[in-house]
Amino acid sequence: MALHEVPTLHGGCGDCPIRHRAVCARCDTDELAQLENIKYYRSYQAGQTVIWSGDKMDFVASVVTGIATLTQTMEDGRRQMVGLLLPSDFVGRPGRQTVAYDVTATTDLLMCCFRRKPFEEMMIATPHVGQRLLEMTLDELDAAREWMLLLGRKTAREKIASLLAIIARRDASLKLRDASKGPIVFDLPLTREEMADYLGLTLETVSRQVSALRRDGVIALEGKRHVIVSDLGRLLEEAGDDSDGGFLV
Repeated sequence: MALHEVPTLHGGCGDCPIRHRAVCARCDTDELAQLENIKYYRSYQAGQTVIWSGDKMDFVASVVTGIATLTQTMEDGRRQMVGLLLPSDFVGRPGRQTVAYDVTATTDLLMCCFRRKPFEEMMIATPHVGQRLLEMTLDELDAAREWMLLLGRKTAREKIASLLAIIARRDASLKLRDASKGPIVFDLPLTREEMADYLGLTLETVSRQVSALRRDGVIALEGKRHVIVSDLGRLLEEAGDDSDGGFLV
């Protein structure tokens, strides 16, 4: 299925909904103008592959809207979801031509893309871009270490609560809301099967624990995916985290 290019979907970078969290967050007006000259938009439908592991990637990008998964396939064909790309996350690695993972759109996905070579040159000439990318890389490293703890030591209930907390906190951050004040409402981007794959659980366990969190009043559900978190602190307690810690803020 061919991708869709959307060159005029947004106005300038200053109007972008992920501007305050993306790789361009520290850029001044002149630097944003340089990024404008090398950027373009790509959209993907839910289920569409953005790029396959091992393929050459001639662009880097920020997720503007939607969710994508990072998946690795073993030699015997077994597949494991190893990461999620949420709005404002960065895709691709400057200085590396190929991709280590399959990237697949879980929902309809919009990405703000930059041609890789000009972006690499801009990183050298523009410290603000390189500094912000370093910050994001270190945050990603911290999140990966926390995820190792989750997979290795947390209970099934804590795993489910942790994943919900990650998405809830990101949603609040993108909307510039204080996550500790008022309910957080979001649509869960993963099916129960995908959650099971990502968390190393069975489908039955995921369904049982989600139902338990709803029964205990930790979350409310409208349908299967519309989630309401009325008290983030309680969800974080269920996840084994506190309001100052967790995975992503």
